[in-house]
Amino acid sequence: MSETPSLYIGLMSGTSLDGVDGVLADFAGGAIRTIAAAFTPFPAGLRSELMALQAASPNELEREALAANGLALAYAECVKALLPAAAGPVAAIAVHGQTIRHRPELGFTRQTNNPSLLAELTGIDVIADFRSRDIAAGGQGAPLVPAFHEAAFGKPGLARVVVNIGGIGNISVLHGDGRVTGFDTGPGNVLMDLWIARHQGRAYDEDGAWAASGAVSQPLLEVLLDEPYFQQPAPKSTGRDLFHEQWLDAKLTRFQELAPADVQATLTRLTALTIERAIQDEGARPDAVYVCGGGAYNATLLREIGAALGGGVKVESTAALGVAPNRVEALAFAWLGWRFATRAPGNLPAVTGARGARILGALYPA
Repeated sequence: MSETPSLYIGLMSGTSLDGVDGVLADFAGGAIRTIAAAFTPFPAGLRSELMALQAASPNELEREALAANGLALAYAECVKALLPAAAGPVAAIAVHGQTIRHRPELGFTRQTNNPSLLAELTGIDVIADFRSRDIAAGGQGAPLVPAFHEAAFGKPGLARVVVNIGGIGNISVLHGDGRVTGFDTGPGNVLMDLWIARHQGRAYDEDGAWAASGAVSQPLLEVLLDEPYFQQPAPKSTGRDLFHEQWLDAKLTRFQELAPADVQATLTRLTALTIERAIQDEGARPDAVYVCGGGAYNATLLREIGAALGGGVKVESTAALGVAPNRVEALAFAWLGWRFATRAPGNLPAVTGARGARILGALYPA
């Protein structure tokens, strides 16, 4: 009798809209082991279309369907890059899809995807649509990664905070006694990326160098912080539905004379400060804060977070825990796929606000 395959592929394309992060992971015996990782950048046309689909636009049903097909091709390319490292059959591909709407207050979230096409292209079972069941159970559908953070990084008796900084930031507070709390903190890289793209034509502020060249505007920072979302109690989640170009431009109305570098410095401080305040609001006194996502590569941002938290709290990337920061979310969805296959719940009601633990995902057999 052959063993049940323990290899899973996790695919994540987040709010930064840069491409697909993929991991091949082995969950034999309940362990979490990364075998290989790959990244597939989005073609420029697909990235532009996914960005446009973040807001209402003409003919969007057809355009979304075509973008979903393009996504499936990018996902299949990432899978192809991972398969040579597989020593045996892959049980399933767990894919998040690309969020284009997130409105849990209206009872829905939309991660565009074509999992049927991905199954057809790869010949491997696909597990998708991880967020809808949590929302159906009254939850936010996000963040889903705290359960994985506890499984991968939690240590009894040790308080840790894991901060994911993609387009949007979120925290997982691992209290050390089995309790896990967390929520979306607000903008991660999304506003910083938008601003540098507008002024320098670059996708992101490498190492936070541009922000470091500017000076924080306290008056602008106070206007940015005057956003009801930041005062809203958890559970809560957000996305580009709130923090987008129009939101930023409205906040900047009275600050047209500010140097662009000063705005970038202020946006960086905003991300750092909202993360710090979220950690304080959770009553956490962590021994360390571990950062993953693209923001982990922004040295200026990490310094800002450390300064906001004050002395005595170590701030470093999840590489210190054995997982490269750009692999954590893809690995989380591989883990969620494995949880689905073993019929184990993937959400944490204390985080999302759902009525109870739920098995997340939907299967598209090869």
